[in-house]
Amino acid sequence: MKHSQFVVLAALAAAVSLRAEDNKGWQTSATVNVAVNKGNSDTLLAGGNLLGLKKWDKNELSAGLDAVYGSNKDQTTGVRTTTAQNYGASLQYNRLIDDRFYFLGRVDARQDRVADIKYRVSLNPGVGYYVIKNDKSTLSFEAGPGLVLEQFERSPARRYFTVRLGEKFTHKFNDKVRLVQEADYSPQVDRFANYVITAQATLEADLTEKLSATLTLGDNYRSKPALGRKENDIRLLAGIKYKF
Repeated sequence: MKHSQFVVLAALAAAVSLRAEDNKGWQTSATVNVAVNKGNSDTLLAGGNLLGLKKWDKNELSAGLDAVYGSNKDQTTGVRTTTAQNYGASLQYNRLIDDRFYFLGRVDARQDRVADIKYRVSLNPGVGYYVIKNDKSTLSFEAGPGLVLEQFERSPARRYFTVRLGEKFTHKFNDKVRLVQEADYSPQVDRFANYVITAQATLEADLTEKLSATLTLGDNYRSKPALGRKENDIRLLAGIKYKF
């Protein structure tokens, strides 16, 4: 449909209306990023995400949804071109063996219409270890096998095994400012030249008890992209985050 690109963003916005008691035990947030230019240029870039984290006993569960849409209108012809349109979801469960070591299971799914990725789903069991874990900072590393199911536009579906190496770092500069950074590297086991690297860093500053400003730098790199597409997709987004 004409406005289908906004379906995920609408769902994220609707989630903000949930009452806090309906999410007991969860730390949840929604972030919205919008940039519009009018005049000599007519461009739109909108994005958002919904994140949830729950910790209980020796268990950690995290879930996320995200979407980005961008377009540019040619001032001469009036034709609007889509410059970004991707959606993603992730779910990870950690079972702590002790204070630092844990087993994990992770699922990621993504669609990117501009990059001609019809779908990509990755299933990853593994192990993780907190190298740093205190009140101000955490640093963890993860490793494990993986199975990828994916299809490019105008190409047959395929599946293959991977190795996943992951890293996540968090740091609180003070009570109001914090940094979250994470990266993943997933090569195909029988063809190491085919790999995907994802990395993201978000700086967050509290404005009120519920609202904060965010600045996110992200990069998705595919060594073997769809035919006619580039390997690298870099994004820089400023937004507002609401915690509920």
